[in-house]
Parts: sequence; structure tokens; C-alpha cells
Amino acid sequence: MSYGQAGALQSAIYGHLMGDAALSALVGSAIYDAVPAGSLPPVYVRLGSEEVLDASDGTGRGAVHRITLSVITSQPGFGTAKAVAGALCDALSGAALDLSRGHLVSLRFERARARRIDAESARRIDLRFRARVSDE
Repeated sequence: MSYGQAGALQSAIYGHLMGDAALSALVGSAIYDAVPAGSLPPVYVRLGSEEVLDASDGTGRGAVHRITLSVITSQPGFGTAKAVAGALCDALSGAALDLSRGHLVSLRFERARARRIDAESARRIDLRFRARVSDE
């Protein structure tokens, strides 16, 4: 197993999302690894947790990364959050990302969870993606 591609994968995902026209039309540049201090936009995307499993085989080292990306909004209802989540999913599902270390074998959507947060006024959708990377 190698965790060595984790930073390269995160950087490639971030760069890909920042360059996606449909997602940018909805959130602008409000895509964060660390949420900034101060006022937040009414809707934004946050890079979230990651679980990594060994996927090495006879051809070399590799790993499966299960990555969670969150859409968070202070707007009422789920309409805006779902539109952003859809654009995010469209941007990443099957994307061919160039990694600075190793290479991406596959990237696909696994599941999502939509819920109310902050005493029912805010909304959050967590989307989980499965990325298979090889260190060869």
C-alpha cells in the first residue's frame, strides 16, 4: 500500500473542481480545504474526510481512496445544495485527473447523504467518491 499519492490526488481534485465551469457558475471559487475565518458565502464546497485502503497487487502498489466532499449552504431548502451537488458529481464522476505522483485508475461516485444542520436552518450534502490510484 502507498499513501504517497494522497496529496497529489487531493490537489488534482481541487484543481479540477476549480476549473469546472458548471460548478463555478454555482459557487464561484468557494471550494475549500480549510474553511476560512469570517463570513462564508451562502453556499460552498468543502473537501472532507478520506479513508484509504490498500489496493496493491502483482503489478505494483496502489490504494483506494474514499473521499468525502461536502456542499454546505445557509439557504433554505435543499434545492441549491442539490444543484451544486449534482454539478460536483458531474465534474468528478469518471474524470481523468493528472496526478503529480502515480496515476488515477478510476474515479466514481459511491453515495450521498443530505441533511439539515445548525438547528434546521442550514443544509449539507456529503458526497463520497471512490478513487483507485496506482503508484506505478
